Amino acid sequence: MMHHKGFVYSLYSLLTEDQSFKSGSNLIIMMKNFLSFSLVAFLLLSGNKVHAQLENLLQKAKDKAEKALEKKVTHKDASRKSKNSGTDMGFDFTPGDSLIFAENFSKYAKGATAASIKTNGAAIVTTVEDEKGKWMLLRDKATYKLTKLIRYPKQFTIEFDILASADQANDISPLSFGFTTDNSVQDYTSNAGAYVELQYYDTDQVNVGNSNPKKYVNTTFDLTESLNRPLKVSIHVDEERMIVYLDKTKLVDTELFTPAAAKNFYITAPWDYTNGAKVMVSNIMIKGFSKTK
Repeated sequence: MMHHKGFVYSLYSLLTEDQSFKSGSNLIIMMKNFLSFSLVAFLLLSGNKVHAQLENLLQKAKDKAEKALEKKVTHKDASRKSKNSGTDMGFDFTPGDSLIFAENFSKYAKGATAASIKTNGAAIVTTVEDEKGKWMLLRDKATYKLTKLIRYPKQFTIEFDILASADQANDISPLSFGFTTDNSVQDYTSNAGAYVELQYYDTDQVNVGNSNPKKYVNTTFDLTESLNRPLKVSIHVDEERMIVYLDKTKLVDTELFTPAAAKNFYITAPWDYTNGAKVMVSNIMIKGFSKTK
């Protein structure tokens, strides 16, 4: 019996030391070899104890193979998540509790112009197949601001959805949004005031900054993954400080305003689209806080 036991464990050592077993890439070949060895061992050996040893050996080999595959899957998931340099750990955005402005374009017919938005281009309302609600199409080379002049409190939040429709991200030129010191739409405004710029043609580059004060932050977010679905933008302004989230990823938390800076929200459309790409926005919500946080 000791001879049989030694044979079984020699067989186990031979299999588990095989490098193809450890790599996981030759798992099928390894399993075929293992089954062949097991069959030979079973024919050579007899008795309940030997049979139990073979079953134990099979289970150990199976467990080790599963662990190797799980390790590879975990590594792939980590590589995908690393494309975003922000953090999605503990989404801490809290919208205000006092409504200042809201627009989801539901009161407008498809093809109508949204009166609540002013622009140097066109503010046309549309619908999107398989998406709920109505959307405003961002025409290329156009800047959009709110028709109504808003006096923002020291602390407030803005939320809205971006729907970028394209076959590939680099069909869309950069899009930006943020706050300028005036509410004019006479000219195309790009990266004015405190801004966030989504560089679709780079697929994952996001720039945040303001020339006064001079503050610039470069970060990344997977813009390819956000195509053809609503991308939630959440902004929290607390006096000079601005916190920006895309979906549940916090991209930046920094001072972007001077103490007395006027704030006028804007969205600037891409300068150009190719291959039928387009970008739309909806569900704009601006809220203040009834009590200072």
